[in-house]
Amino acid sequence: MNAPAVYYVYILASRYYGTLYIGVCRDLSNRLSSHRSGRGSKFVTKYGVTRLVYVETYTSPSEAIAREKALKEWRRDWKIRLIEQENPDWRDLSHLI
Repeated sequence: MNAPAVYYVYILASRYYGTLYIGVCRDLSNRLSSHRSGRGSKFVTKYGVTRLVYVETYTSPSEAIAREKALKEWRRDWKIRLIEQENPDWRDLSHLI
């Protein structure tokens, strides 16, 4: 029996309290590699936003996309509060994936 698909909503930061990027994907490890090699988003490349600071998982792609869109509409201070609830030191979480 196959495991259910997992979709990720993630937040990248350029540094502690730096520029933020919110994305959604199915393969987070591959997506991070793309971002870090300059093959991901032009925004990520331009601003050096490569530190994974927050992740949520979903089994439904539509739920993940809806959450990504909602987070992108949030005020910056709300996003910072969300990050700091789970990751107060803004550590790079990429080693966990």
